[in-house]
Amino acid sequence: LSSCQINYIAKSAYNQFSLMNSQISLEEALKDPRLNEDQKRKIQLAKKAREFAENDLALKPTKNYTKFVLLDRPYVTYVVNAAPKWKLETYKWRYPIIGAMPYKGFFNEADAKAEEVLLQKEDLDTYMRGVSAYSTLGWFKDPILSSMLRYKDYDLVNTIIHETVHATLFIKHEADFNERMAMFIGNKGAELFYQKEEGPESQTLVNIKNENADDKLFSEWLSRRLKSLDDWYKKLSPSEQNEAIRQQQFDQIQKDFQIEMLPKMKTESYKKFHTLKLNNARLLVYR
Repeated sequence: LSSCQINYIAKSAYNQFSLMNSQISLEEALKDPRLNEDQKRKIQLAKKAREFAENDLALKPTKNYTKFVLLDRPYVTYVVNAAPKWKLETYKWRYPIIGAMPYKGFFNEADAKAEEVLLQKEDLDTYMRGVSAYSTLGWFKDPILSSMLRYKDYDLVNTIIHETVHATLFIKHEADFNERMAMFIGNKGAELFYQKEEGPESQTLVNIKNENADDKLFSEWLSRRLKSLDDWYKKLSPSEQNEAIRQQQFDQIQKDFQIEMLPKMKTESYKKFHTLKLNNARLLVYR
């Protein structure tokens, strides 16, 4: 371990334990005057989703989401992803226990931005974003976070199931598989939850099925486009590497999306895709 990694792990551990020490019971949270009635309703919904994940989906029973933390910031962590500019390959960090991962998380936004600047100096593409929920993979008791209460109801249910999947099964070094599995079970689990709660004619269930259909449509389309982009990179000689022609590739992907896919979308899940600032790091997060 390099000294900088030891410092990072120590700082992360300190913040993780600080978060754990801020937990209160759900009963206390439901009486907290700082929370409005909609936030309290979502706490009860999260509790019901956890019970459904364990009892109906047979995911691993844990003490997760039995406590609550009111954060003093909009996101619980900030995550940085990176990739080489001329290759569709994720930059990976190595950690104890969980192995190689294609992202690095920080409890402090300024620390995440500093990491992003260092990576950009190495001529890497970067993508930094705030995260509202994460899993400690069963090592600690994950609380419901105030940042999670901004989600739409069915996204909150999906997130609780998604993170419970991570606590049930997590394969070292296999970030792509772990995320795809959790996303698939989260999507299908949310469908089953609302089918049970509101019946087969539920409008919520219709919305979830439409979002899941858009996810599948977008996934299949983007997979083909990333394969084409990957082939283009491989054929490019070092002398042909030019940022302007690379940007043309990103622009074409977004134009094609707007023409080919946007009219087929049933929801607004991907309505902003053609307006985003794309680079390899951001595209690989979608993958």
